[in-house]
Amino acid sequence: MIRIALAQQDFPVGDMTGNLKRINKNIASARDRGADLILFPEMAVSGYPPEDLLLRPGFMHRCHDVVEELVPDVQGIDVIVGHPWSVGEARYNAVSWIRDGAVLGRYFKQALPNYAVFDGRRYFSAGEGSLVAAVNGCQIGVIICEDAWVPEPAAMAKAVGAQLLLVTNASPFRDNKLGARTDVLQLRYKECGLPIIYSNLVGGQDELVFDGRSMLMSTDGKFSIRSRPCEESLSIARFEPDEGKLWFEDEATSSGLDAEQVGKTEDLVACIYVVLVRGLKDYIVKNGFSDVVLGLSGGIDSALTLALAVDALGAEHVHAVMMPSRHTSDLSLKLAREQAEQMGVAYREISIEGAYEALLDSLEVSFEGCPADVTEENLQARARGNILMALSNKFGWMVLATGNKSELAVGYSTIYGDMCGGFSPIKDCLKTRVYALCNYRNTISAAIPQEVIDRPPSAELAPDQLDQDNLPAYDVLDEVLFHYIEQDWSIAEIVDAGFDEDMVRRVAGMVLRNEYKRRQSAPGVRITSKGFGRDRRYPITSGWHEESVRKP
Repeated sequence: MIRIALAQQDFPVGDMTGNLKRINKNIASARDRGADLILFPEMAVSGYPPEDLLLRPGFMHRCHDVVEELVPDVQGIDVIVGHPWSVGEARYNAVSWIRDGAVLGRYFKQALPNYAVFDGRRYFSAGEGSLVAAVNGCQIGVIICEDAWVPEPAAMAKAVGAQLLLVTNASPFRDNKLGARTDVLQLRYKECGLPIIYSNLVGGQDELVFDGRSMLMSTDGKFSIRSRPCEESLSIARFEPDEGKLWFEDEATSSGLDAEQVGKTEDLVACIYVVLVRGLKDYIVKNGFSDVVLGLSGGIDSALTLALAVDALGAEHVHAVMMPSRHTSDLSLKLAREQAEQMGVAYREISIEGAYEALLDSLEVSFEGCPADVTEENLQARARGNILMALSNKFGWMVLATGNKSELAVGYSTIYGDMCGGFSPIKDCLKTRVYALCNYRNTISAAIPQEVIDRPPSAELAPDQLDQDNLPAYDVLDEVLFHYIEQDWSIAEIVDAGFDEDMVRRVAGMVLRNEYKRRQSAPGVRITSKGFGRDRRYPITSGWHEESVRKP
């Protein structure tokens, strides 16, 4: 029997000194628990993804130094640890297999993802060959993340004698990603017949959140999964080579599931909520902040953002500001106060009326003869942005933007106004998902007043204003946005699915016109397959207007 430790941990990007300490701590703990081998996540030494830090010679030198510093101290347990590695002019995504103070072998990632948020070919050369070594008489092979999504690396490991396959990963969360992982592992098993240990990174890194959920797939094709997302752990897996059995020693797992069952048993809304909390917390803390401030409007987006912030940082680190104007309803004031009191956060009210009047007075001559329009609405939003940034500057609090993906998609937001902030937690959440998340959060404890959820959404920048005066109903809008943005459907395909052509054209036009706004927006947690930011890269200056209805 072989006992293998899975270090499902957070290894922050660039913190090589801290990561070395984390690695050594986990090695010691795994050895004390009787593990024969410990498997670390992809790029644990440098953190993932280090992006263009990899192009700096000093960064690569430090990665080499840390690996060389680690090697002599490894005794009494095998260690498989991920890190960048250079050979001449070539740079590789590597793992080192360390045993008794020496590197037993080194493996270079072969399949380099170059899609969505991944830029593998920008930074790395592809490796060749396999790394298989004996532990207690059992031949064990190791591959890296994307290598498991193509057949060749696993097949090569099997061809040179592997009886068990280890996959070290830095696989970021997106909705339904867990099901995609199990489908891929099941396919690899059908091809090569090897039981698989899949170990994944945990933690937030800018827009990405790594959800962990390491898993085992035994020879019966069933999965055992670390069931709670974003949870750090040091788990011990046992493998019985003669029988092909593979299982976790502890009970914090979902066991005996096939790939189809995994997809059905996942509570996606609950999982997304945990991911948003983790991403928000890690972004704030890892960037040296302790407190956040946000505008609390009495609407649903800021209400969800407040709940996320309290769950991530604690109420004592969250500051809510209601900034009423002449258009703010009494209901909004009541609901903002109610939620702030309910969640125990610091709350203040700062009217924007004086600032708004001053801006109108300053522009009176310039605007003479011009009717009031969206300009005056945006002045209010920008006055609020100025107040939040002033509080941030004075007290060192990070401003949280509260906009959702639906608004950002169609430009129903004010640049330098409600878009201002250092982080945008619900940036990748369509409006309908915001409602689902609010309802889910209230199943845990009272957090968001029901009246906030039930009231019609409004920016309250003009008399009797409602979002639906300017936009399609959110259930319709969000479905169109899902097809257009995340699935890259053409206008013709969306129309053929039953949507009004004029409405679809209007929505597509708004999406394209507002790229310049999104390019200047704060980063936020990515939870879908096509989040705004590093995931979806469209030109600002473009002659493409989706005029053709021809199917591709």
